[in-house]
Order: sequence, then C-alpha cells, then structure tokens
Amino acid sequence: MAAGLHEVDVVTRVVTDRAEAERIGFTGSPTVLIDGEDPFAEAGRTQGMACRLYRTPEGLDGAPSVGQLHQALATAFHHES
Repeated sequence: MAAGLHEVDVVTRVVTDRAEAERIGFTGSPTVLIDGEDPFAEAGRTQGMACRLYRTPEGLDGAPSVGQLHQALATAFHHES
C-alpha cells in the first residue's frame, strides 16, 4: 500500500455504554480513531451511543469511503514521520 500504510495495525473495539463512549470520544458507530483522534470529527457532534453518518464524495454514508480512510491514514502517517 502507498505511503507505508501496509504497516498499520487495526484494532476493533465494541463500545458498550455511554460513559465509555464519552471517555473515548465515540460519536456514533462506526467511529474511526487514529492514535486516539477522530479524523472525521465535525463541530457540534456529541459523544454517545448512536449510528453515525459520514460526508463522502457520493453524499452521506454509513462509513467513510476507502479513499477518505486512506487519506486520513496517510495524513496521520506523515505527521508522525
């Protein structure tokens, strides 16, 4: 994968209650965090147990596009370098 992203570890986590959601910054399912930061954060979103929509090039969707995920990882990777 480009930009050395083949070395990225992915961890799946199940959030079970509102307290945990607030503690980790979970703003709905699915939430993608890269080193604890939400690259798709939007002002005004609150933490909690809910479904989440993402703004993609094709419109609102239930997850970021593959291209958006790749860009977010590449950006995070380059900031660490």
